[in-house]
Amino acid sequence: MKKIKAIIRPEKFQSLRKALSKAGVGGLTITEAAGTGKQKGKEGLFRGTAFQVQLLPKIKIEIVVEEQKVEEIIKLIITHCNTGNIGDGKIFVSPIEQTIRIRTGEKGKKSVL
Repeated sequence: MKKIKAIIRPEKFQSLRKALSKAGVGGLTITEAAGTGKQKGKEGLFRGTAFQVQLLPKIKIEIVVEEQKVEEIIKLIITHCNTGNIGDGKIFVSPIEQTIRIRTGEKGKKSVL
């Protein structure tokens, strides 16, 4: 099992969610986040006064999938979230040692699917 964590632009989430659902991804966790990378924030204007926005809004998506689905999910994320501009986000893939469904005690693949 692998965990795919993606940090994406909020406006790209609905398109990605629909694509993941069509691909058979049943469960995912979404967290509202804020951050900065190469983008380094942006300048805003409020009542004629300029100010610097250091942390930009992002969505963090976490999905646990079988190892053979990892590349398919990565391609979906890139396809639906790539604008070609700085700030599109990042994808991280990590191994999962064990999963347990709290309600039933099921372990491994059964607990995620």
